[in-house]
Amino acid sequence: MTRMTRNCCLLGLALLVFTSTLLEAADPRLSLIRPRGGQRGSEVELLFSGNRLEDAEQVFFYTPGFEQVSIEPVNANSFKAKIKIAPDTKLGEHVMAVRTKSGISDYRTFWVGPFPSTEEKEPNTVFERPQELELTNQTVEGRIDNEDVDYFRVNAKKGQRISVEVEGLRLGNTLFDPYCAILDKDRFELAAADDSPLLHQDCMASILAPEDGQYIIEIRDSAYRGNGASYYRAHIGTFPRPTAVYPAGGQLGQEVEVTYVGLPGGELKSKVKLPAEMDDDFGVLAEDEGGLSASPNTFRLFEHGNVLEVEPNENRNEATTATLPNAFNGVIQSEGDVDFFKFTAKKGETYEIHCHARSIRSPLDPVMNLYDANGKGLTGNDDANRSPDSYFRYRFPADGEYSIRVADHLSRGGADFVYRIEFTPVTPSIELGIPRVTRYGQERQTIYVPRGNRIATRMTIRRQNFGGDVVLNGEGLPEGMTMEALPVPSNMSTWPVLFEAAADAPLGGKLLDFTCKPADEKQDVTGHFANFADFVRYRNAQILWGRPVDQLAFAVIEESPYSLEIVQPKVPIVQNGSMNLKIVAHRKEGFTKAIRVEFPFRPPGIGTRSYINIPEGKNEVIYSLNANSNAAVGKWPVFALGLADGGNGTVMVSSQLATLEIAPPYVQVAMERAATEQGKPADIICKVTTNTPFEGDASVKLVGLPHKVEASEKQLNKETQELIFNVTTDPESPVGKHKNIFCQLIVTQNGEPITHRLGSTQLQIDKPLPPPKDKPKTKPVAKKEEPKKPAAPKVLTPLEKLRLEAEKRKDATQK
Repeated sequence: MTRMTRNCCLLGLALLVFTSTLLEAADPRLSLIRPRGGQRGSEVELLFSGNRLEDAEQVFFYTPGFEQVSIEPVNANSFKAKIKIAPDTKLGEHVMAVRTKSGISDYRTFWVGPFPSTEEKEPNTVFERPQELELTNQTVEGRIDNEDVDYFRVNAKKGQRISVEVEGLRLGNTLFDPYCAILDKDRFELAAADDSPLLHQDCMASILAPEDGQYIIEIRDSAYRGNGASYYRAHIGTFPRPTAVYPAGGQLGQEVEVTYVGLPGGELKSKVKLPAEMDDDFGVLAEDEGGLSASPNTFRLFEHGNVLEVEPNENRNEATTATLPNAFNGVIQSEGDVDFFKFTAKKGETYEIHCHARSIRSPLDPVMNLYDANGKGLTGNDDANRSPDSYFRYRFPADGEYSIRVADHLSRGGADFVYRIEFTPVTPSIELGIPRVTRYGQERQTIYVPRGNRIATRMTIRRQNFGGDVVLNGEGLPEGMTMEALPVPSNMSTWPVLFEAAADAPLGGKLLDFTCKPADEKQDVTGHFANFADFVRYRNAQILWGRPVDQLAFAVIEESPYSLEIVQPKVPIVQNGSMNLKIVAHRKEGFTKAIRVEFPFRPPGIGTRSYINIPEGKNEVIYSLNANSNAAVGKWPVFALGLADGGNGTVMVSSQLATLEIAPPYVQVAMERAATEQGKPADIICKVTTNTPFEGDASVKLVGLPHKVEASEKQLNKETQELIFNVTTDPESPVGKHKNIFCQLIVTQNGEPITHRLGSTQLQIDKPLPPPKDKPKTKPVAKKEEPKKPAAPKVLTPLEKLRLEAEKRKDATQK
C-alpha cells in the first residue's frame, strides 16, 4: 500500500453527519484557479476565486517546482498571484491551497504542460467558422457551455501527425465529459474519442494527415451539456500521444528500454533512466521529431527487475519462465489471448500479488489465477479494493513450481492491453489521516491555530501487518507552534492530538510530511499522513476525479476572540455511570456570540450529544457524558472544540487535552424482584458489594419507578451489605410488570460526585382480589358427627410467598 492511498478519510462520517452550515464556513474557500494550467519554465498570473480570501498571504504548493512571486487582493473573495513554474516541474496535475490570516483553504489543482497557452476565442461554434490555429504544439484554454461546440482549424501536410489531448474532467471543476474529434474539410470524421482509458474520462485523438489540406478539431461535451465551470485545456499539435508504454515499470536507478504503443505512425522505442528513489507519481514521456508528449504515461518504480513475456505462452506448458521477486510483464494482444508465467516459490513465503492494469491506465480488466505444478487452482481474483485490477495475498504451502494466468475479464485484447504483476513481501505499514466531518467537503483537513490558543483534532491511525503503540512526530511545525499527543495505544485507530501556538508566534504556515513511528524502536516502519481530495462526484456518491495528498498543512493565524477550557474532573466516570463535564469559555471584551461546543473524541464506551451551545453572553455549559458497562478502564485524553461566528466566517478553537478517567463501579448491587397490590407496600431488597472502598456515606435512590409509586432515598457506606427500599403504592398505581428499575448511587469524592447506575429489577403491581360474594342462606341439616380430621395446610399463592419471604428478611434485619 502506498502513502497516497485513500484515507479512511472517510472514517467517522456517521458520527459527525450533523455538521451544519456554521461548520461549513469554518475555512476560507478556494473554488477555482484560472487559468487552469501553465507552461513549465514560465511565469503566470493566476486568479484564485472562492470565499473569504481577501487576507490571503501564501499559496501552498504540494509539489516542488513553483515559486510565489506576489499576491494582490482583488476583492473579498479573490486575489491574483504571480507564480514561477520551474523548467523541470513535472508535467501534469499539481495540488494547491491558500493560507490566509484566518485559516487554510480546501485543495484545488493546477496543471503544468510543455506547450505555450492560447485562449479560445468565440465565436467558434460553427464548423464553417472555426478558430484558426497554427499546427505547432500549443495548449488551448477554453470552456464549454450548454450545447456548445468549439471548432479549431489547422493546416497539415500529408503524413504529418495531428494530435489532440483534452484535460476536462481531470481539471476537477465539474461533471464535464469531453469529446474530441479530428475531421477533414468535408466534415468526415478521421478520429474521435469520448473516454480514453489512459486519460480516465477525458479524451485524445491522433492521426497522420492523409493529404495536404485543412483539418478541423472539434471539442464538446459528449452529451452536448456544459456549464460555466466546464473548462478544458486542449493540447493540439504534432506531439506523440501513445496510449500505453511497455513494460509499464522498472527497477529503481536502472536504465530501461521501453516501447510506446498506440501511435498512428507505429511504435516508438526509447531508453529511460529511472530515479533511484520511489515516486508514486512517476511517468515517462514519449519524444520524437514531433515534440514531447503533452502528459506522461504512468510508469511503476520497483525494487526488482522485469521479466517480459515470451510468446507463445497461452497455457501452462508454454508458460514464460520467471524468477521471483522480479515483476512479470505482458500484453493481452488480441481477443481471447491468455498469458501464463511459471516460477518457483519456497514453503512459507507470503506475497502481496497485484496485477496492475487500470492503475497504469491500461484498458485491460485483468483476471488473475494461481495454480500449483499439477494445474490445481489455488486462488484467484478479478476486482479487488474497489478497483478493476486483480490482487490477492498468498502464502505458498510447499517448495515447488507454480504458474500464474492473466486474461481480460471480457476476453478482449489489443496492443495497449498492457499489464504488470508485482510480488511484494508482506511488510508493516502505518497511515495517518484526519477523519472527514462533512461527507463531500474538505473541512478540518488542515491544522491552523490562533495565536495564543489551541486547536485539537482526531487523527486516524491505520495499521497494516503491524500491531503496537504508535508515537506521532511533532517536529518541523511552524515557528511558535507545539504539539501535545500521548502515544496511541495499540487498540486505538483514532486519537486526539493538540496543537498550540504561542501568543507571539508569527503568522505563517508550511506543509509537512507528518509522520509517526512505532513506540517499539525495534519496529522499523514509518507512517505518513495521507489524504484524498475528491473533486468531482457523480450523484454525490461515485468519485469520478480526485487527487491523493500526502502532506499536512499547518498555519498560525490571527488571534481568536475566545478560548475554551475543560474544568479538569477530580473524580473518574465509572462504567454504567455518568458525569457532568464543565466547559468554560474565556471571552475577550466585547465578544458575546454563542459558541457551539463539540466533544469530538470519545473514549471507547463513552457516549454524549453531538454538540451543545454556550448561549450568547454566557461563559459556561455542562456537557453530560455517559459510560456504558464496557467502557474502557483507564485515563483518556479528551478535548472540547468550539465554533463561533467571528464576523467573517467561523472561528474555531479547542480546549486543552483534559484527562477523563474511566473506572470500574465502586459498588455493585444485586436487586431482587418485588410484587404487591395497588395501594399496598412492598420491599425491594438489594445485596450490596463494595469493590472500591470510599469514605463517608453515599446516597442511593430508585430510578424508573412507575407513576404514583415512591421510595425514600437511602444511605450506604463501604460496610453496607444490604439495603431495603420500602416502596409505597397508590390505589391508582399502574398495574403490570414494571421493568428497568435501578439504583442511582452517588459517591462524593474530592468534593465531586461519582454517579453510578447499578442493578436492575422488576416491580409487579396487581389489582387487589375482589371480596368474596355472600352465599344464600339454607336450613341446616343435621348430620351424623364424624371424628374431626386435622386441617390441611393453606396453599399460598406466589404473591403471598414473596410477601412472607420479605417479612422474614425484614424481621431478621431488625434483630
